[in-house]
Amino acid sequence: MRAAVRAGAADRPGIYRMLSSSGEVVYVGKSKQIRTRLLSYFRCAYPEEKGARILREAEAIDWQYTPSEFAALLQELRLIKRFRPRLNVAMKRDGTNYAFIKITRGAAPKLTVVRGPSAEDASVYYGPFVGAQRIEEALRELSDVLMLRDCRSDMKMHFSDQQELFQLGARTPGCIRYEIGKCLGPCVGGCSVSDYEARVALARAFLDGASDGPMEVLRRQMEEASEQLQFERAASLRDKLQRLEVLRGQFARLRFAVEQLSFVYTVPGHEGEDRVYLVKRGVVRAELPKPRSSWQRTKLKRLASDIFAGGAEKPALAVPTHEIDELLLLSSWFRRFPEEMTHTRQVS
Repeated sequence: MRAAVRAGAADRPGIYRMLSSSGEVVYVGKSKQIRTRLLSYFRCAYPEEKGARILREAEAIDWQYTPSEFAALLQELRLIKRFRPRLNVAMKRDGTNYAFIKITRGAAPKLTVVRGPSAEDASVYYGPFVGAQRIEEALRELSDVLMLRDCRSDMKMHFSDQQELFQLGARTPGCIRYEIGKCLGPCVGGCSVSDYEARVALARAFLDGASDGPMEVLRRQMEEASEQLQFERAASLRDKLQRLEVLRGQFARLRFAVEQLSFVYTVPGHEGEDRVYLVKRGVVRAELPKPRSSWQRTKLKRLASDIFAGGAEKPALAVPTHEIDELLLLSSWFRRFPEEMTHTRQVS
């Protein structure tokens, strides 16, 4: 394999596949310099290194050149999605690796984390997100700060402004969160309908990126605890604040990809192999060589018109699961190389 790489590989962008003796694709990779990257596998000093483990599984290597690093990145993702090589970890995800935040329907909506959207009991979904456990922790903090319920969905609600519901006797609190002041208690008349709806509106505003209210509440409580020398409480509040900041960061990345990544992107290629990518909502919808003639420019213009035409876009939460990996890939690319935005052109 090393002799084949030395004899035939060039230092230019491309993708490569490691093949087992049965022809199974065990690993897919990409590089700006294919020859250099492939030769590095044969210089692994320790058998536990990833490169050495990949070589032990491989009987052959094939490679394919691409016009640019960006083209190699896209092709690598598509091959991983197609072959699902067992030695690839990054980008070999499916919809079960993503989480959504659901705001349920009903008299007292609650926030919950689910693996995928469904239409039964949700009024709003936000997502997708990577890292369900972190999202669950952040969502717990958000619910606590806003005192939203997290009890079972079929729990009967009894608001304080629905007095007719309490004529049979005194209410009996059955929720520890209500007793310790972390829930408004819509099930035991602890709040009115409007009080609870106002807190749900604050949650939506935070999730929409329109308000930092819950974070400001935690920050104020943390500062007060610190001033009162309650350092353990201040540290706990700091951790809660950080979890909300993680959640806000994931929302920022999602909005960046969906709201800003819609344009025509021209990428200079190796030895003049320039390519044009039509990107809409963070996903490449079409690609073709950079036009060199009037009829090629007309073709590009018509294609762009077809792709970018239409009415209002779907909200960010409606990103299809099968587009998520590419959306995250492009978002990461333009965040790592913000200067690449100078090669883009908005389509009106």
